[in-house]
Amino acid sequence: MPLIIVLLGILALVILIGYFKLNAFIAFILVSLGVGLAEGMAPEAVSAAVQKGIGSTLGFLIIILGFGAMLGKLVADSGAAQRITHSLMKAFGKKYLLWALLLTGFIIGIPMFYSVGFVIMVPLVFTVGAISKLPLLYIGLPMLSALSVTHGYLPPHPAPSSLVVIYGADLSTTLLYGMCVAVPAIILGGPVFAQTLKKYNPKPLAEFYKAEVLEEDEMPGFFISVFTALLPVLLLGFAPLLKLTVEEGSSAAKFISFIGDPIIAMIIAVVVAIFTLGVNRGKKMEEVMGSLESAIKSIAPILLIIAGAGALKEILIESGVSGYIAELLKDVSISPLVLAWGITAIIRVSVGSATVAGLTSAGIMLPLIGQTGVDPNLMVLATGAGSLMFSHVNDSGFWMFKEYFNLSVTETLKTWSVMETIVSVVGLVGVLVLAQVV
Repeated sequence: MPLIIVLLGILALVILIGYFKLNAFIAFILVSLGVGLAEGMAPEAVSAAVQKGIGSTLGFLIIILGFGAMLGKLVADSGAAQRITHSLMKAFGKKYLLWALLLTGFIIGIPMFYSVGFVIMVPLVFTVGAISKLPLLYIGLPMLSALSVTHGYLPPHPAPSSLVVIYGADLSTTLLYGMCVAVPAIILGGPVFAQTLKKYNPKPLAEFYKAEVLEEDEMPGFFISVFTALLPVLLLGFAPLLKLTVEEGSSAAKFISFIGDPIIAMIIAVVVAIFTLGVNRGKKMEEVMGSLESAIKSIAPILLIIAGAGALKEILIESGVSGYIAELLKDVSISPLVLAWGITAIIRVSVGSATVAGLTSAGIMLPLIGQTGVDPNLMVLATGAGSLMFSHVNDSGFWMFKEYFNLSVTETLKTWSVMETIVSVVGLVGVLVLAQVV
């Protein structure tokens, strides 16, 4: 019976979000309350669990996601994204244009939220297409596959950062593992799959060409653009390696641990970006702070969705359902990584939102980490891979791609949806391979 109640709760979540178009945060809270009461929890216990779940989940993430949004906004507004794109295309040349766009999408995708990166980068793709005379989907999909994979796999993006907290993983380790898994997924979903798309030659609507393009002297330099965009990755990725070169417990080791802490790394990155991409570019501090304020406003809906998912997760724990599910699944022969991917993929196809799918699945899969001893960092990546599975008509990303490239629904299914499926499946395979060596 406890499992049936959970399944009915998830079904209700899918119906409320997918059919009735109810706000995801409201849907999560309603389902959390319903599941808690149906599982026999006292009303005051349900309320306390909802509050605890929201607080414990957001405590760490508000800082990570807030500073992540600020950094992405500064990279976008300063012209750093445009500088990276132009410089890489010039360096790679027309012959290797796809790889230049893929690398651009990967670099820009790490600090920048998906929807922001999409809106900024697609007009640049159109400009490149006009200059190179190559089909737009052929040159555009590699960049968009990189944006999608970073959104689903890598911190500081909302879903993977939240999964790190829920699963009790290590953010730096997840980021390093995620890089290993992301590269083959992006290559196969991007340049390799793009080879089949030359027959498509869409004509985008004129209004999407009106994005602001900065002049050469208005953009920061290439090195400072890349350095600032990737600074969180550098701090989080290299700090564990640097610690191996110094004596444990020494002042140097403590300093490296300090700058390698996720929160400190994000704060450092934003402060550096304020000066390298803002003040040093001649902008007034008021203008820079205005950009940061708009960035915070943009992530409010995402934070509420994460908060709602945290409430449902805590209800499952406090009601004892998580333990019950763990007992049922502990003897299942299927790998927990495959199970996490599969459950997340089903919810993703049903609901549309990658974030909702990943966080809902995490609440179900959490007990298996303790039961099976599976690496929580790999569970983050398996869940993230599942959250990208087969984007279709219930996903906002599907419609953004369709409208910007002026495709039919059928064409979007054959291009965008297939690409998302490729990066999801390749991601799972990469996680399973990685599980054999770490």
